[in-house]
Amino acid sequence: MKRWSVQDAKARFSEFLETCLSEGPQVVTRRGAEAAVLMAFADWDRLRHSARPSLKALLLAPTARGDIAVPARGRRRRRQPDEAA
Repeated sequence: MKRWSVQDAKARFSEFLETCLSEGPQVVTRRGAEAAVLMAFADWDRLRHSARPSLKALLLAPTARGDIAVPARGRRRRRQPDEAA
């Protein structure tokens, strides 16, 4: 993967895009740190569809998928407000 600074990617966007389509994903750096990746739509679409289950499916699942112990609801009683306050 070739690395492009933000300034170079903006100034030479057509070349940046053509390189992405012919050679694969290209990394964009900002102040020397990797900031983003430009990739062909077909590659992105393939990655998106292979990422199963989706976040929505995980959040709506009836059972938890982690090791975090979550106490059952309704076991604890709410603290009563102070009468003197």
